[in-house]
Amino acid sequence: MHLRPLSCALFLVALAGSSAAADTGFDPTLFRELQWRMIGPHRGGRTVAAVGIAEQPSVFYVGVNNGGVWKTTDYGRVWTPIFDAQPTGSIGAIAIATSNPDVVYVGSGEGLQRPDLSTGDGIYRSSDAGKTWMHLGLRDGQQIPAIVVDPRDENRLFVAVLGHPYGPNAERGIFRSKDGGRSFERVLYRDEYTGGMDLAFEPGNPEVVYAVLWQAQQGPWENAYFKGPGSGLYKSSDGGTSWRPLTQGLPDASEELGRIGLGTCDSDPKRLYAVVGAKDLSGLYRSDDAGESWRRINDDQRLAGRDGDFNEVKADPGNADVVYVANVVAWKSTDGGKTFGGFRGAPGGDDPHRFWINPRDPRTLILAGDQGAIVTVNGGETWSSWYNQPTAQFYHVIADSAFPYRVCGGQQESGSACVASRGEHGQITFRDWHAIGVEEYGYVAPDPRDPDILYGGKLTRFDRRTGQSVNVAPKPLRGDGYRVLRTQPVLFSPLDPSLLYFASERVWKTHDGGQHWEAISPDLTRESWTPPTSVGAYRDSPEAKATRRGVVYTLAPSPLDANRLWAGTDDGLIHVTSDAGKNWTDVTPSELQPWAKVSLMDASHFDPLTAYAAINTFRLDDLRPHLYRTRDGGKGWTHITAGIPDGGIVNVVREDPKRRGLLYAGTEQAVYVSFDDGDHWQSLRLNMPATSIRDLVVKGDDLVVGTHGRSFWILDDVTPLRALDAAELSKPAFLFAPQQAIRWRSNKNTDTPLPQEEPAGQNPPEGAILHYFLESSALQAVVLEILDASGGVVRRFSSDDAPEPPLPGRNVPDYWLRPPQRLSAAAGLHRFVWDLRYPAPPVLEPGYPIAAIYGDTPRAPLGPWALPGRYSVRLAANGVTSTQPLLVTMDPRVQTPAQGLREQFDRSMEVTRVVGNARAALDQARALPAGEAREKAEEALEALLDKLASLYDMLQAADVAPSPQLASLVEELGRQLEALQPQR
Repeated sequence: MHLRPLSCALFLVALAGSSAAADTGFDPTLFRELQWRMIGPHRGGRTVAAVGIAEQPSVFYVGVNNGGVWKTTDYGRVWTPIFDAQPTGSIGAIAIATSNPDVVYVGSGEGLQRPDLSTGDGIYRSSDAGKTWMHLGLRDGQQIPAIVVDPRDENRLFVAVLGHPYGPNAERGIFRSKDGGRSFERVLYRDEYTGGMDLAFEPGNPEVVYAVLWQAQQGPWENAYFKGPGSGLYKSSDGGTSWRPLTQGLPDASEELGRIGLGTCDSDPKRLYAVVGAKDLSGLYRSDDAGESWRRINDDQRLAGRDGDFNEVKADPGNADVVYVANVVAWKSTDGGKTFGGFRGAPGGDDPHRFWINPRDPRTLILAGDQGAIVTVNGGETWSSWYNQPTAQFYHVIADSAFPYRVCGGQQESGSACVASRGEHGQITFRDWHAIGVEEYGYVAPDPRDPDILYGGKLTRFDRRTGQSVNVAPKPLRGDGYRVLRTQPVLFSPLDPSLLYFASERVWKTHDGGQHWEAISPDLTRESWTPPTSVGAYRDSPEAKATRRGVVYTLAPSPLDANRLWAGTDDGLIHVTSDAGKNWTDVTPSELQPWAKVSLMDASHFDPLTAYAAINTFRLDDLRPHLYRTRDGGKGWTHITAGIPDGGIVNVVREDPKRRGLLYAGTEQAVYVSFDDGDHWQSLRLNMPATSIRDLVVKGDDLVVGTHGRSFWILDDVTPLRALDAAELSKPAFLFAPQQAIRWRSNKNTDTPLPQEEPAGQNPPEGAILHYFLESSALQAVVLEILDASGGVVRRFSSDDAPEPPLPGRNVPDYWLRPPQRLSAAAGLHRFVWDLRYPAPPVLEPGYPIAAIYGDTPRAPLGPWALPGRYSVRLAANGVTSTQPLLVTMDPRVQTPAQGLREQFDRSMEVTRVVGNARAALDQARALPAGEAREKAEEALEALLDKLASLYDMLQAADVAPSPQLASLVEELGRQLEALQPQR
């Protein structure tokens, strides 16, 4: 570890969160061995960019909403992320240079008008097919929905920049680059409210360019959608230097012209299609004279409805009369757009956004939509799966009380899901996650008394045992002032497991699972307000009329005071009650403007008057982070965002329940951590891709994250973050107190292994996770020992140990293997995992030709399981010896009595001892003179070792006492060894 040029003492004080430290910054490599793991689900989320390569028909790229860029080389069987090191994960466009397919351009920001969108930071280029990336510019455009590259010249491109979704800005319109993106010139612009949406070259003539401008803006309240007269279709015949509008036959401004989707025809360059959003004249339009005139050929609203989300149209490259339109369903016409039939979709909920059709084989195409990306090679008869893309979009996350605990949330467009935090078969596969019957938007609340009962959405109760859901909302039929949006708070009291809270425009509670509800607050939202300045030119529109439309967006019950509850609204108010809802006090920070969304609040575990609030101002066209802290019950608030960069809108803040002042926050790009109660923040992104962190929770010693584009992630064992202490870390070496270790057994040998290509999440390390810190690199070996209760050495590890050799004859998935480990002697914080086992029996030491232990299912040889109980961990490094207690507990699902586990252990250790003696006897036999006696001795001892290996495997196969048959075999094989001792 290389520290910044400041003294070690100051460095450590900064880590400890001392108020005297002016800067808590430190080298981020300190935590390099703490790694997030993705647990799934592998279920695709909204994907709006997709493209293939005609000459490489198995290769496709897709861009995912907050999921980054992914690539497949096998027609969608396996998708690989190739953009994860970049600072944004929100993708709106991908373009490949036809003249050089290694050149890939990516536009960030998804380029839609919808409530849960995310923005990006400009355009990127790769010159090596996605291996490396370079940022080019257009950073303030926020949304780039289209890019086209001159098929003759990889360095000439046009970019459609839609602009800010929640306010006016100048960097909008159509931009051109002639030098591969090193510089851009804006070639088509209308005003600060109108952006570029679509682009196309005339087939065969890239000097003719078509462009779509779209005037649209989201309002600060959910589902507000402003339009204006700036939308339209344009054409340039001189390579993009000058432009003219194409209007003949198209709806005009009086029709509230909206988004236009444009499609050209390779087989007939004069043929154009346009899906047009308008008030009365929306539909599919067609031109047969290169856009000079248009006629509506289909007025079916299923083709052109919801133009904020959809309006994609593509023609078959070989037949201009074959047309595809993407909306809630993918539609196909074979008569030039006059009639359509369903091509792919309902009732599948596909919601497709983008087609790409291979111009050399139109039967090969990719379709990207709200469920991810799928590929067909037979014209749509069959498709690849979207259950191989971990790009699910979650709004919130919760962990239940089961073992292993399950991580649950509502997924945009895909219902809801619970995923096991670890799988039974060495990884987290499709076996380990299940859809649950609560609504796709928002919260899931597992019953603390029964994790198979879950509440969620707006509002249902789901029973995992029956798979049935029932509506238990306070007002099942909405209206009469009962307001709910896509995500409403649903959570249990941390002090009363029978008390469930729900919020609409007011706060509700129930003690009987939703059979009876009591409203415990008045309407807590703003009764009147002035439209924010970001509304701009739409201020006087009917949509901007100030009506009471807010909701309670977050609830935070105190874990210390059953009567204290905090409530935050999406229109910028915070209230608190200290008498269980009888009275409420408005404690809104004075800086909060109307429609500054109180995204999430958290009540302190250490002080009932302390609370934290994450304020999302994205809808006010403000991308700066906003976090507030109060220590006096809301009378005063402090803004606490130092260290979180601009652009990092904060969605969530949580306090660690075990260390006071340790906070976690999630932004649109990463997780952050503060060690000083929010005064300073440090990135905790580590190995996680940039993605929208919508929620996070602390579950025991784990930090669990719900993302809006990359499924669920877990940072296992945050005890080092809790234990950072200046006094301890000033020592040459320090051993952190380990968390309780659970003796968990993965059943890796109970089923045919899944193919290596099968998508799966990662299991946590199996065993005791041990952390230690070295102030400087050790000059001598670092030694880590595990001691039993009597002080006996169970295992000894050294940084001088030779790396574990590969096992013979292995050809199995990596997750079946014990990961090689070696103690590090380098400076910094290190993680090491003891597998909770004694040394392995020496049946399969390197070079020994015995393979019986493998059986039909290969497994790495492992030592006997350590018994549940108290152990010690001892570290010797840099002249310092540190010792910490370690508690090993049993998998709570195992019911074997302690005496049975003791008998299993004793018998296994006896076999281990006999194996050692048998190997020694075999070595002695091999030292005998060559001849029949030696051969017989070797053959008998090898056969005995085979039996011992099989017996050992049976003894250790499950957490049960050995059967009488196995117990007697231990004694019998011991007697056989005595009879086989070689005689010299």
